[in-house]
Amino acid sequence: MSDDLQVLADDCAAEARTFLTTMTEVASGSEPAAALPMTLLAVSQVLLMGSRLGAVQDVVPVERFESDPGPDVDVDPLRTALGNLFEGIDDYAHVVDPLLDVDIARSSVSDDVAEIALALSHGLRHYDAGRPVEALWWWQFSYLSTWGDSGARALRAVLCLLGHVRLDADDDAAAEAEFDALHP
Repeated sequence: MSDDLQVLADDCAAEARTFLTTMTEVASGSEPAAALPMTLLAVSQVLLMGSRLGAVQDVVPVERFESDPGPDVDVDPLRTALGNLFEGIDDYAHVVDPLLDVDIARSSVSDDVAEIALALSHGLRHYDAGRPVEALWWWQFSYLSTWGDSGARALRAVLCLLGHVRLDADDDAAAEAEFDALHP
């Protein structure tokens, strides 16, 4: 394994852990006012990790099969907690494949975050078992095939939510704030 790939694996493992820690904290509901901004930051950051993986040449494991890292991590508690936290704003619509068709589907931020968490956890099990090439292979493959798209959709949905929360204001309240700002 080249030094560059080892550095990439180490960076990706750190980013995966940060994402999982941040989203677990968000899902705890301890800081509801910070839930959307922290989700925006966490998803943006992990998509940067995925973009790095998408930009490098395909990582190919030494063996032509994936070692069994053991049972998948149960992400349902994370999905459920986020669904409860984002109740009423969790679901959104998206174009399934903007290059091939304009079919519209429904998704949810909680499902997307759980899908990302599952893929990152799977790769971390390879990484923690001393198989960094397999971890990179898994993160790269799953980014390109599933969680990159889920993350991009979730990022757009959360960004739209933040925009509505911060920019949608009652016309009278906006006019009053503008008047107060112009007439100190």
